[in-house]
Amino acid sequence: MVTFSRREIYKLKRKIEMAGNHLCSVVYGSLPPETRTKQATMFNDEASDLNVLVASDAIGMGLNLNISRIIFSTLKKFDGICTRELTVPEIKQIAGRAGRYGSKFPVGEVTCLDAEDLPLLHSSLKSPSPIIERAGLFPTFDLLSVYSRLHGTDFLHPILERFLDKAKLSPDYFIADCEDMLKVAAIVDELPLALRDKYIFCQSPVDVRDDISTQGLTQFAENYAKKGIVRLKEIFTPGTLRVPTTHNQLQELESVHKVLELYVWLSYRFDDSFPDRELAASQKSICSMLIEEYLERSGWQQQGQRRVLRTPRKMRREYDALQLRGYFREIDARSK
Repeated sequence: MVTFSRREIYKLKRKIEMAGNHLCSVVYGSLPPETRTKQATMFNDEASDLNVLVASDAIGMGLNLNISRIIFSTLKKFDGICTRELTVPEIKQIAGRAGRYGSKFPVGEVTCLDAEDLPLLHSSLKSPSPIIERAGLFPTFDLLSVYSRLHGTDFLHPILERFLDKAKLSPDYFIADCEDMLKVAAIVDELPLALRDKYIFCQSPVDVRDDISTQGLTQFAENYAKKGIVRLKEIFTPGTLRVPTTHNQLQELESVHKVLELYVWLSYRFDDSFPDRELAASQKSICSMLIEEYLERSGWQQQGQRRVLRTPRKMRREYDALQLRGYFREIDARSK
């Protein structure tokens, strides 16, 4: 089952499981990569009770799945700006996950929940895929460094804006989307950092649409600028957490995972300045296990009896959910 929002994913999961015949795995973009892989593995496992996958278009990216049938719950998605119909390549990319060569199901089926969507599905599958005629280019640090010297400034945001405005390319290329990079550049330009350091922060895997993730990057950059060293415990307090019991707590824990992943990424670029890589990696693993435990606990229940998955439980330790906000002190004030 394919849909395009976290809320709809869990709504469909609950509806399917309440019918009493199936248990569902879930896959969507903001789940930690480890959790997505685990959910996919359990779905593929014939010995597992998880025989339905409810997912976003994330199933089309990097997961090996044995799928016999794709069912679109809708052919519309919100793309960050507006709600629009899926494009032909998007429909084909997702539909192509059913019946893949070398998988358990070499031939697949595709349909829609709403019969009104079938004409668009049929026409899209019959349409030729658009030919890729141009390749995207991204400004390298060396290019921006030259541009910085020419204009006599080390403020990255105006440099990048001017570069994007003035860059001239052959018809075979285009400048890749730099919107997220511009947002991070505006943050790090407020700090006394070298241009190369700013560029590295702009390349980091921060989710600028996630407040907690953005706050984590801001705090890391500020501490790096002030002290030259960023200790994880200065903004992160490892404590006792409990498996999330609500979708809001789940979303917060996913955001915590993003911040820890960001710290690990930065530790490989600023090796001596982010020395707590092992601590961050271990806490990141705990986040993944807590999320997996939530997904297991949210399985079908009937007559007060919880249906238990055949796969062994990976984690039984409990943590204090109230510490979630305490992990990031800056976030605590924002969320009240």
